[in-house]
Amino acid sequence: MTLITPRLEADLPVVPTERFVLRPLRRSDAGPIAMYGADRRVATQTTSIPHPYPPGAAEAFVARAMSGDGAQAVWALDGSAHGGSELLGLVSLSRLDRAQAEIGYWVAPALWNTGYASEAVQAIVAANPLGNKTMFAQVFQDNPGSARVLTNAGFVYLGDAEAFSVARGAMVPTWTYLRKLD
Repeated sequence: MTLITPRLEADLPVVPTERFVLRPLRRSDAGPIAMYGADRRVATQTTSIPHPYPPGAAEAFVARAMSGDGAQAVWALDGSAHGGSELLGLVSLSRLDRAQAEIGYWVAPALWNTGYASEAVQAIVAANPLGNKTMFAQVFQDNPGSARVLTNAGFVYLGDAEAFSVARGAMVPTWTYLRKLD
């Protein structure tokens, strides 16, 4: 039996972009994550962020991301080297089987429609830090801007589905996308 040691998130590569770097999370990110996670506009566009955002949830999320449990790799969009904030948003890859991952992302509402999400997704796809052959994504159908982020990064529409949104407390119609990398 071969044991697979999970990769520590601190071992994730830093991925530079034109306006920020994508870097592994650190403990100091918990405060900004809690602030943005508490924003209903952010929470309702994700499947997993609850609203209201409970105390301690950001610290638990960061600890899980830093633990290297192997389930999800998370990067912060850090604009500090370019005169921006240390945390502009997040991008993640949730590991699936057969060299596949599901990409997820959000940016601060003040940065919506500025290209930051597109820049982050395109950078992660280009870097392919987990060596994936395929990336999937889903977006809520009431968020066409997020769908444009995916098509701008070369994702192809697969079909309609639905996913549960914790913040909305309901199943929400989604569009599913695919990007082959090999």
